[in-house]
Amino acid sequence: MSWLGVLRLALVQMALGAIVVLTTSTLNRVMAVELLLPALVPGLLVGLHHAVQLTRPRMGFGSDVGGRRTPWIAGGMAVLALGGFLAAVATAWMDSDRSAGLALAVVGYACVGAGVSAAGTSLLVLLAKQVPADRRAAAAAVVWIMMIVGFAVTAGTAGRFLDPYTPERLVLVSGTVSALGLTLALLALWGVERDGAAAPPDTPMRFGTALTQAWADADARRFTVFVFVSMIAYSTQDLILEPFAGVRFGLTPGETTSLSGIQHGGTLAGLLLGALAGRRIAGVAFGSLRTWIVGGCLASGLALVGLVIGDRFGGMDWPLRANVFLMGVANGAFSIAAIGSMMALASAGGPGREGVRMGLWGASQAIGFALGGVLGTAAADLARWLLGSQAEAYVSVFAVEALAFVAAAMLATRIAIPTLLPARGPTPVPPGADTRASVTPLGESP
Repeated sequence: MSWLGVLRLALVQMALGAIVVLTTSTLNRVMAVELLLPALVPGLLVGLHHAVQLTRPRMGFGSDVGGRRTPWIAGGMAVLALGGFLAAVATAWMDSDRSAGLALAVVGYACVGAGVSAAGTSLLVLLAKQVPADRRAAAAAVVWIMMIVGFAVTAGTAGRFLDPYTPERLVLVSGTVSALGLTLALLALWGVERDGAAAPPDTPMRFGTALTQAWADADARRFTVFVFVSMIAYSTQDLILEPFAGVRFGLTPGETTSLSGIQHGGTLAGLLLGALAGRRIAGVAFGSLRTWIVGGCLASGLALVGLVIGDRFGGMDWPLRANVFLMGVANGAFSIAAIGSMMALASAGGPGREGVRMGLWGASQAIGFALGGVLGTAAADLARWLLGSQAEAYVSVFAVEALAFVAAAMLATRIAIPTLLPARGPTPVPPGADTRASVTPLGESP
């Protein structure tokens, strides 16, 4: 696949992000502020969207059996667009009939989770199969950056059209975003997967057998656990960083919002840096994917330790913004390296099994991310009750989160994936020699 093809798939991911961001942010705010619902309601709906993503392995298996990925991506985007629109209709309906609106919201958010599962899983598999090994991290960076662009453009544009707020305006804006997102995705997918580009597995297999075989592979199993642990560590601080900055550093709501922007800017920088993972440019090797994963996890943990030290410094004298920016860089770098590793490992189980593996890791990521936010806030409440100090409670959670990143780094050192760095020069191949790709631990030379 050329870089143009990668960009086209990135447009699909951008469309996916554009639809999702309205359901996970804008609709949440409307429920909590305009409708005065308990914060638990949108929280449970977003949790449902994550829980439905446990179906990712089954979605991936379906694309394995069919042998083609684009139908699953297109179908998933259609379900996602429907779910996003239904979620907005349900939110508007809650204004006049709360019970009916909540019932429809459950359907809408379930559709969002199912659509993300089908489209996101198959899109990564398609990238893994058609992008050369040494470009996978860079391709993943392009795709994820475009998703962030989708978040930003949709949030900014839709925000302007939503004012002044009315339920009818919410439905119109959401429906427009869903329709445009689906149209963009379908146009971007046109002709991407050539005839014969994908083939079903040689031996038909049941889903349970395929999943059991994937889990039986030691590296697939270790990577699943790594993804789960690292995503818990990654998302634990999401809901407590801004309150911590307000309590310990005296930042206003506007300043803490800007702090989150600084963190996201760091994450974007980390995504760009992580694109170098596993590559050799102009004779210079930029390190293996495993090196970037381990280094990014350890750097993320170190940044969290920095927040703990900042608290001990008394708050005001600590360079909080620089600390948070570096945490974002570390998070972004390890995330892209992990996605590149995911793409490389997907084919390790043989042709026609990529979807099940990718789905297994996608489900682990979704559940780990959802649990991280819940555990972070619950642990902060518990620590506050035990320690009698809100600031101390947040700091204790950051310390545990840092240990989780160290654990994730240790898990990553035990994972072996196909070597990505190309050899320094062409190596003669004797006639009749076995040219199949070998699997070596990440970080070792080819």
